[in-house]
Amino acid sequence: MNLLFLTQYYPPETGAAQNRISDLARRLAKWGHNVTVLTALPSYPKGEIFEGYRGKLVLDETIDGIRVLRVWTYTTKSKSFVRRLLNYFSFVLGSILVGVAKSGPQDVLIVESPPLFLGLSGLLLSKLRHSKMVFNVSDLWPESAVSLGILRSKLLVGIATALEEFIYRRSDLITGQTQGIVDKISARTPAIPVALVTNGVDIGTFSIDLNAARERIRRDLGMERAFVVGYAGLHGLAQGLETLLQAADRLRGQENIQFVFFGDGPEKTRLTELAREKALANVRFYPPEPKVNMPSIMAAFDASIVPLKRLDLFRGALPCKLFESMAAAVPVIVSIEGEARALVEQAGAGICVPPEDGAQMAEAILKLRSNPALRISLGQSARKYVIGNYNRETIAKRFDHLLSNLGVPSSTREIEVTAC
Repeated sequence: MNLLFLTQYYPPETGAAQNRISDLARRLAKWGHNVTVLTALPSYPKGEIFEGYRGKLVLDETIDGIRVLRVWTYTTKSKSFVRRLLNYFSFVLGSILVGVAKSGPQDVLIVESPPLFLGLSGLLLSKLRHSKMVFNVSDLWPESAVSLGILRSKLLVGIATALEEFIYRRSDLITGQTQGIVDKISARTPAIPVALVTNGVDIGTFSIDLNAARERIRRDLGMERAFVVGYAGLHGLAQGLETLLQAADRLRGQENIQFVFFGDGPEKTRLTELAREKALANVRFYPPEPKVNMPSIMAAFDASIVPLKRLDLFRGALPCKLFESMAAAVPVIVSIEGEARALVEQAGAGICVPPEDGAQMAEAILKLRSNPALRISLGQSARKYVIGNYNRETIAKRFDHLLSNLGVPSSTREIEVTAC
């Protein structure tokens, strides 16, 4: 089939959505589909277009054998909601113009949300191309924006909710990243098929010698003898990373416990300033690392922290960093209620603590530090479970099967039938 991914975020940007979508696109292309990605010039999370992409309105390039169409988008470092809307809607408009002019015929459009507004581009392009539309929801919006205090206007919430319903009811298939997302959407749109397509991990990238990688990274960081508590991922509002600083503050008197943060995001400046104000010598911040380096970095952790704020919204969340930590055979300390906690308990992969509870997080860290055998057991169980249940190869095959059931006549199949 001819498949068009419509997403505002794509490599060389790093992040959960970027990694998941690019991995899926590569696998579908490998299996014979003609894949195109329509995306923005990279700017996330710094809010400025990456060097090498500046000064361009449209860029047509090939990455890993996939055609990637990029369009200029208004960017901003501001946290202003109005400026964020300008960023979203500039891509909505640009994606429509470039999609119509350059994307070519498509059988299926796969639209990534958030941003929710991109569903408007998807609906219009799917009509113009006479194609099916799959709407993938990795985060419920506007619900998440309201819960995080980003969106407060009742008028805007009402408009966004109506738009959400409009897009859902006109999609041919909706996919959700977690069971919680799937259940909520299914209850609201019973006439539209909704399928669970979870995040996962590329097992191949974690097939390295984890012990050798661990020793090398710890040596490079000067932490050979430390008990390393790590966080790797987006430094955003949802994560509540100040809880890790609270735990670090409680453990500042403990010898050789080191907290390390890898990544970037809108909260990083505030977090570094907070750590400086508290004089937390046991906390270090590092810039984002290329995706290829992350398995080695995670393997260097003695415990990996996977936090989110205490919001009902996140009871249905499964952060991708959870799967990656498990694949690296590292015990996880999960401060999330709901699906993430249930998964960790079922897998025997770590210790669960209440969200935003620095005291209990500190206790969990001390428990793991004092029991090396427990760390090894939890890490091995974590790796075994994620390989058996969240392999991206298996997840991609499931998604490919969903596409085949949309009733789209494949161009490839038509050629094969004619040849026969």
